[in-house]
Amino acid sequence: MTPNQLNRTAEILAAMLTFKQPADAVLSAYFREHKKLGRQDRHEIAETAFAALRHYQKIAAALRRPEAQPRKAALAALVLGRSFNLSQLQELADETEREFLSQLKSRKSEFAQQLSTAAELPEWLIEILKTQQNEVEILAFGRSVASPAALDLRVNTLKGKRDKVLDTLTTEGHAASATPYSPWGIRLTDKIALNKHPLFLDGTLEVQDEGSQLLALLLGAKRGDIAVDFCAGAGGKTLAIGAMMANKGRIYAFDIAEKRLANLKPRMVRAGLTNIHPERISSEHDPRIARLQQKADRVLVDAPCSGLGTLRRNPDLKYRQSPETLAKLIEQQHSILAAASGLVKPGGRLVYATCSMLQAENQQQVERFLAEHPDFELLDSSELLQSAKINLNTGRYLSLDSGLHGTDGFFAAAIQRKAA
Repeated sequence: MTPNQLNRTAEILAAMLTFKQPADAVLSAYFREHKKLGRQDRHEIAETAFAALRHYQKIAAALRRPEAQPRKAALAALVLGRSFNLSQLQELADETEREFLSQLKSRKSEFAQQLSTAAELPEWLIEILKTQQNEVEILAFGRSVASPAALDLRVNTLKGKRDKVLDTLTTEGHAASATPYSPWGIRLTDKIALNKHPLFLDGTLEVQDEGSQLLALLLGAKRGDIAVDFCAGAGGKTLAIGAMMANKGRIYAFDIAEKRLANLKPRMVRAGLTNIHPERISSEHDPRIARLQQKADRVLVDAPCSGLGTLRRNPDLKYRQSPETLAKLIEQQHSILAAASGLVKPGGRLVYATCSMLQAENQQQVERFLAEHPDFELLDSSELLQSAKINLNTGRYLSLDSGLHGTDGFFAAAIQRKAA
């Protein structure tokens, strides 16, 4: 790392470590303002800034207000997150900073003995996790989300086959392999400028975590179905569902954010999908939804959630959430699930999903819904996946763990409206 790169990283961390904005938004805005930064500069800066987020508990234990000492936070990130030796930092750090780093390294055993610093999780989250896990499991979770995620891709089956795409990528020299569960997935362990790759530009490849792909498979939409993606966002799952339906039938992609739906439209065109109908709604109670009451074969509710299953990609989330924001999300999830369930026809299937591992957002939400809606019943997710020739058994609920499955953390429940 050069002195200029270190100073740039410190500038970014001064804003990032206030946790007022998403970290990736802070980084993107900085790079837009500093267009002359080269590719290697951007790589070094981004890697170090996100290393600071992943090791923030230790950095905060060593620095009372890391955002007020961003240069020291950046140096700490190089030692804690990027395995720099003190000798490598002689040219970068002054005498005071070298003393700080030496003291930081000497506290290694102390950090290992405290759960918050060992697991790199804030106290509020540890207290919640203690209601559903022991300390060994909490530590394992913390460590599983402390490393950056690989890049998962989905092959659009309307335009290509996974084996052929894999051959192309490996011939080009990329470290690519088939994902273990999704029949459409490819995992890349090296960095690639995907947005310039011909297979991305022609719609053969989309970026999508393997866990997210499994949600579409669990939904099980078929040709000719009426399907609803109730919280569609930018439409990654919508596109997977559309390909599953072979571009037949009809998919309604609802979301409250016009900007997210606008991002879906060019992706639809690139993917060659014409059966998707994006529509902005004001809320889950928008009267325009009423026309689909009990008409949908499949409804996906990828609910707004804490996002704590995506900490490999978004390590700042654990500091931008709180017990208060979690409580609001739980009530929002309950309302959305109830509203979306009204669209499911008798014998139809609803999949409720989150990218969280908290039971309050997951199992407890489903149990509450089933108690309030006796005309619905829980299906066995492992049996549904088995019927799709996916050898993955996490019980009646789909429960994906970064450490065990190599995906983001996901939860899903398949629920069926009882036949009339």
